[in-house]
Amino acid sequence: MNKVWSGLLLISLATGCARFFFYDDSGVFARMIDSLFTMARTGFEISLGLTGVLALWLGILKIGERAGAVTFLTGVLRPLFDRLMPGVPANHPALGAMTMNLAANVLGLDNAATPLGIQAMRELQKLNPSPDTLSDAQILFLVINTSAVTLIPVAVFTYRAQLGAADPTDVFLPILMATYCSTLAGLLAVAAAQRLRLWDPVILAYLLGLGGIIAGLAWSLAGLPQETMQARSGLISQGLILGLIAAFLLAAWGRKINAYECFLEGAKEGFQTAVTIIPYLIAMLVAVGLLRASGILDLVLNELRDILIALSLDTRFLDALPTALMKPFSGSGARAMMIDAMRTHGVDSLAGRMAAIMQGSTETTFYVLAVYCGAVGIRRIRHALACGLVADIAGLTAAVFIGYWFFG
Repeated sequence: MNKVWSGLLLISLATGCARFFFYDDSGVFARMIDSLFTMARTGFEISLGLTGVLALWLGILKIGERAGAVTFLTGVLRPLFDRLMPGVPANHPALGAMTMNLAANVLGLDNAATPLGIQAMRELQKLNPSPDTLSDAQILFLVINTSAVTLIPVAVFTYRAQLGAADPTDVFLPILMATYCSTLAGLLAVAAAQRLRLWDPVILAYLLGLGGIIAGLAWSLAGLPQETMQARSGLISQGLILGLIAAFLLAAWGRKINAYECFLEGAKEGFQTAVTIIPYLIAMLVAVGLLRASGILDLVLNELRDILIALSLDTRFLDALPTALMKPFSGSGARAMMIDAMRTHGVDSLAGRMAAIMQGSTETTFYVLAVYCGAVGIRRIRHALACGLVADIAGLTAAVFIGYWFFG
């Protein structure tokens, strides 16, 4: 992480100097200095806002763990985890946290997924023989998170509706296809690095089964009117998460467990975790802020456009490319790039739709690594970043081709 963070800062500083001396951009240094203070303040504010969410969800998870509900939920994925993570014992608490994190990601519940993911990292850290280095199981978990398996991208639909799209949900199936490509590519990359046997019949059954389920749900929901789609997807997400809380409480009541005390115990852990994250989050946000303020994205896009024109290739996708370039670094930055593409080129233009597909195809790799590794004090990330970027590249590349296929 040291090389990544230092590299982002040095690239930003070099780009800022280049813009000042060769492009006569006299305000670039002022923007970069302002970005330093703004992003530092933003990192602290995000950490404070995350405190309540961490306390809430780690408290609820503690109830489920004590009541035995987590053990039940992980039973469905146990055969898969046994083969993908042979170093994690059966019935270990990490399996429950990972399962719930994946479920929250699938439903697009980012606020719930982050604390559950941090809890999974903390549990996996207890099995880690090298406390400052990511284990194989932690790497696989992180890469699955960075590939962003999202079944119902409600946020993308909402932005498209607000900007006047004729059919805000017409990117639904393309997003599902792109995010499945990113997840599969990330899993294959980790399998190659860790020599996992993906041809195992059980693993193949899960992968093919998941693909079939996603395809079936996509076809069943994609044809619905926009209002019906948003209402149904919202009800599914809300009902599942509230039902999960109710199930934990009922299980605790059945076993005569004091749910209130369990919640307080987990909430205290959530508060401590939030405090631990602050320096790691500020460090990464400052680096990302400098990268944006230096203007390197504009330089890269202009160079790419010239190259593609010289090769007589279609350059329309470049208008959506800032979303792809920002996505691994900043979710909010990528969201802003997506909205800018929709407003500039039209929400129903190829660039507008392609930016929406990119937004839903992957997760913020550097943010996930910074937050999750920072929560457990990891400094050596091994091949986690490389595999996460493979997933990003696969998902974003798939978004381009799928965008042309559907809307080109």
